[in-house]
Amino acid sequence: MDAKKLHGWLILDKPVGIGSTPCVSAVKRALREGGYAKVKVGHGGTLDPLASGVLPIALGEATKLAGRMLDSDKIYEFTIGFGTESDTLDGEGEVTERSDIRPSLTDIEAVLPQFTGPIEQIPPKYSALKIDGKPAYARARAGEDVEMQLRAVTVHSLQILPGTGRWQPVGLKEGDHSQASHGRQAPSTASGGPPPRAGEDFITLTADVSKGTYIRSLARDIARALNTVSHVTMLHRSKAGPFALEGAISLDKLGELAKERRLEQALLPLAAGLDDIPALSVTPDQARQLRMGQQAIGISASQGLYLATDQSVPVALVECDGAGLKVLRGFNL
Repeated sequence: MDAKKLHGWLILDKPVGIGSTPCVSAVKRALREGGYAKVKVGHGGTLDPLASGVLPIALGEATKLAGRMLDSDKIYEFTIGFGTESDTLDGEGEVTERSDIRPSLTDIEAVLPQFTGPIEQIPPKYSALKIDGKPAYARARAGEDVEMQLRAVTVHSLQILPGTGRWQPVGLKEGDHSQASHGRQAPSTASGGPPPRAGEDFITLTADVSKGTYIRSLARDIARALNTVSHVTMLHRSKAGPFALEGAISLDKLGELAKERRLEQALLPLAAGLDDIPALSVTPDQARQLRMGQQAIGISASQGLYLATDQSVPVALVECDGAGLKVLRGFNL
């Protein structure tokens, strides 16, 4: 009997400390251990090793929709640690700037509207954005002077999570950790500057953002609007496109299901990645045309995108011009 091919989505709850690519490798390994047929595997949106949360993994024909997932909106929870900025804008980098100013909760609430709606931001130089074909982080690590360009993004909503101003470790790298490792810094006396203003050391926000939004840049810019500096101490993705934490599985659960050959129990259908696209039923003859990449005519439907189905089986992602269907992505199911 031929090994079964899986087509659809596995939604992982990625832990801190591992990147997206090793998660794809873990799914491939799970398929092998479970005796499933070899299929293409890809992820629907990179998560840095220091970030956790929703990581959609596309299997088989669903990999044809991975690009759409990259373009989808995301929801993040993130903690801003005020007082220190690092070259990576998170807790992994070297401290580059300090400030004794701690903004009040009222101050923070007052500036958030500036970062809601269409905004422009400069991505971190330690990011995967390509500069002349080479990732920015690779150039930065090689000591190059990396100049990032402004980009337009949209922050649909930005809110403070209740009860999140708190004292907690920073975990930045530098020669002297005596202040940074205990959360609130001691006032700087060497500079002779003003004493620190009482306020929040840390604040946790939730943000619903468009594709291409860098949370580390958002945290940096919020702090600078408050006349201080910051870095991200926690980053968690709670939703990516239509996929949320509900139904996501851990890597341990993935391994357990693979050993028991029960990966199907966690597999979401290919169409789950198209929850915003209406289904359009086609006849067997029309389905045959679409599978051959041909245009199907005589379709009674409004203009727009549809998931063409033949008896509930996805046939193709199509565009209707009011008279016929044009194939955008065909599925071999």
